[in-house]
Amino acid sequence: MVITSSFGYRTTASEVVAGHDLTGHVALLTGATSGIGLEAARALAGAGAHVILPARDGTRGEAAVASILASHPLASVELASLDLSNLASVEQLTSRLLDSHDRLDVLVNNAGVMAPPFEHTVDGFEMQIGTNHLGHFALFRGLRPLLRAASAPRVIALSSIAHRMSAVDLEDPNFRERPYDKWIAYGQSKTACALFAVGVGRHGGLANVTAFAVHPGGIMTGLQKFLPAEEVRAMGWVDDHGTVNELFKTVEQGAATTVWAAVGDELTGHTGLYLENCQQAEPWQATMPMMGVKDYALDPTSADLLWTLSDELIDATI
Repeated sequence: MVITSSFGYRTTASEVVAGHDLTGHVALLTGATSGIGLEAARALAGAGAHVILPARDGTRGEAAVASILASHPLASVELASLDLSNLASVEQLTSRLLDSHDRLDVLVNNAGVMAPPFEHTVDGFEMQIGTNHLGHFALFRGLRPLLRAASAPRVIALSSIAHRMSAVDLEDPNFRERPYDKWIAYGQSKTACALFAVGVGRHGGLANVTAFAVHPGGIMTGLQKFLPAEEVRAMGWVDDHGTVNELFKTVEQGAATTVWAAVGDELTGHTGLYLENCQQAEPWQATMPMMGVKDYALDPTSADLLWTLSDELIDATI
């Protein structure tokens, strides 16, 4: 049975979290200095959660904290330093948090990079799978003791409808042999995020864990920074005057499914699902190409193989 809610396409994060009291809960959200990550953090902090915001840019991080406090003056927000493209930075953060916190109730792997020129992380991974998946995978590994200390931890990975562009190439995830294609690489990384959510319940070693992949919808944010203006127009995201496609969501709406994944009562007891528009996604169909999830993004065998590969790739660098 498909899990649904009373929320939908245009629901905002604040509407989803209304009525929830998260006092005493601790949530960590990556990529929360702007865009949908910031709005999700604002909603969770406003509901009483202590929110940890790891940021690569300290100035932007301070601005994000100030923005949340402007909305919720009594909010509890903690700024931290993190560069997901550098496993040493991930290890430094997790070590610090293990020393300073005794639990983590919600982990939101929100940060991401989309369609950059071909480059590698400092650890030698292709930038998109290295940041979007492997950096977050390492973060989860390091924070697992804090998640284990929570009574019902929730782990959320931001995927995308772009997962339909590619399954994960387990033989050459870093494009060492095949030619680089920025969209294939992005699609692969977002499929990896979905498979990670499947794998958490199978390999995470956490009791009562719920893990979900989230497609937030189309939202104009800093994620598009690597795309030329003409490409954005050609894809129909904006028109010739720069007006954003009316089907796109606002950042407040784009954060809603993430927040539902974090607090939705309907999701209790479930794990490994792909969510969109505050509902469990239906299987992808060619007749509705901008919705739904492809089978390979939820395949348990692929999730198992990716989990093993991710462990091996990270272990080889540390």
